[in-house]
Amino acid sequence: MMVDSGDADAMISGLTKNYPDTIRPALHTIGLEEGVKRIAGMYLMLTKRGPLFLADTTVNFNPTAEELADITVMVGREIRNFNITPRIAMLSYSNFGSSNSPEAKLVAQARKIAKEKMPSLIVDGEMQASVAFSKDLMKENYPFSELVDKDVNTLIFPNLASGNIAYNLLKELDTADAVGPILLGLKKPVHILQLGSSVRSIVNMALIAVVDAQIKSKAATADEIKSSPWWKRFKKISRDM
Repeated sequence: MMVDSGDADAMISGLTKNYPDTIRPALHTIGLEEGVKRIAGMYLMLTKRGPLFLADTTVNFNPTAEELADITVMVGREIRNFNITPRIAMLSYSNFGSSNSPEAKLVAQARKIAKEKMPSLIVDGEMQASVAFSKDLMKENYPFSELVDKDVNTLIFPNLASGNIAYNLLKELDTADAVGPILLGLKKPVHILQLGSSVRSIVNMALIAVVDAQIKSKAATADEIKSSPWWKRFKKISRDM
């Protein structure tokens, strides 16, 4: 209520609560951004390759092609807000029609819809994760792809199970430091911690929340946001690995 009424700029919760129990009150009180049909959860993984964004990792169980496209577009816009150009791979076990299964076709259709919604978005799929990260494989076998010779920095998963498993594996194997989940689609900044989050995770989420609040505030210009100490600290997160 404080965030909704403007008495607070952002909210972070969930350290001792289940994820759905924390999201539900925010949805009921604050609601969705204009033009947004659903929320989504995105993780920022700080890897030796640089920042890697993963979605949806926390909210939508089995999205339709239309829903997956909406998630992709929403993720692309959020990453652009951080002054990073999203280069998005939509993942599956199939590569560009190598399988005719409904699951593979769904991801391919979602990519088509996402391009219609945001033609400037650099996004391709469906593809396997190994192809997404191998420029040689991509160039040799799929030279038509938008991602040829590009460093992929965003992964869109076909369902919640695959996304959640992937980010937890990266985190637990110490191959990446996880920041998130970053909640997308709410009218005002609300972000949810995972149960038992570390102090470092809470601090990182505070940085995300402040930057999010500045971006969503009509009073702040882009130049003011990028010159703020909070923005500079956020940008430093991705350079610490």
